[in-house]
Amino acid sequence: MERGRNETEEERLDRLWADLLQELRVMQTGTQLLAGFLLTLPFQEVFWERLERYQHAVYLVLVVTALVTTLLVTTPIAIHRRLSGQHVKERLVGRAQQTLRAVLACIGGMVALLSFFVFDVVVGPVAGGVAAASLGTLAAVLLVLVPRRLAR
Repeated sequence: MERGRNETEEERLDRLWADLLQELRVMQTGTQLLAGFLLTLPFQEVFWERLERYQHAVYLVLVVTALVTTLLVTTPIAIHRRLSGQHVKERLVGRAQQTLRAVLACIGGMVALLSFFVFDVVVGPVAGGVAAASLGTLAAVLLVLVPRRLAR
């Protein structure tokens, strides 16, 4: 049991699951919006024709990353549907926590790659590299190092 809480193991798992669901809701909305936006770009003829060949590849990697993130963010729900009523919430919470770590990694990667793509298209590849390195570093700090430090 956590300090300061008077709860059974089942109550703790229920609370953790509810917390994870709330986190999933926040991440799901953002990743679905980004994926949906990215999926419309090739149909904007002016935009698509303006891209260099390598930018097409960067764009496609970005789309795949967004779609994989969308799938990952829904995975705990699919697992819950399958395992509901089997009294394995501890496994469910553990899997969901692992999946959310993967989602955070994908979001960090998407931020870096998206910043590269936009800055590359608008300014050039050097600006894209600087933006990707800067925002990738910021994502690592905010999504990995800060939570790790707070956990100490």
